[in-house]
Amino acid sequence: MHNELTQQDIRMMQQELDERRIHLRPKLLEEVKVARGFGDLSENFEYKAAKREKNRNESRIRYLERMIKTAVVVSDDSEEGKVGLFDRVTVWVEEDEEEQTYRIVTTVRQDVLDNRVSNQSPFGKAMLGKAVGERVYIPVNDGYGYYVVIRAIEKGQDDGSIPINEF
Repeated sequence: MHNELTQQDIRMMQQELDERRIHLRPKLLEEVKVARGFGDLSENFEYKAAKREKNRNESRIRYLERMIKTAVVVSDDSEEGKVGLFDRVTVWVEEDEEEQTYRIVTTVRQDVLDNRVSNQSPFGKAMLGKAVGERVYIPVNDGYGYYVVIRAIEKGQDDGSIPINEF
């Protein structure tokens, strides 16, 4: 599967990748080397902790490399009056009879706790390209979905202020 990412997403991931390769990797390798000298490795907490951090960094490096390599670059431009990437959309959820506001972002920046939903999620896919006043069906699975009415669209842009997710 390919992730749809913006140029800004890729730039931010490349910066993190460079930081992890150039600065963090040598530091963590040195910490493992120092901790190894503390004695018996079977009871050496410092060594185990240093190895865990080194391995976590290597895993993140592989993840970032894979994401950059397989990314499909998408534009964050959208028509005026239509929902696009990085826009805030306020919807009326008919089933719950309540208003909610979400920001449509790329998969590497989604955070449901902060009301940021992915453009590849069912909600994000359904919202893209829609206008204020439209009634939109959000499919959850084959047997269930719900309707929302778009009440407002606040145009946004990818200024790099939304961080890339850790994992």
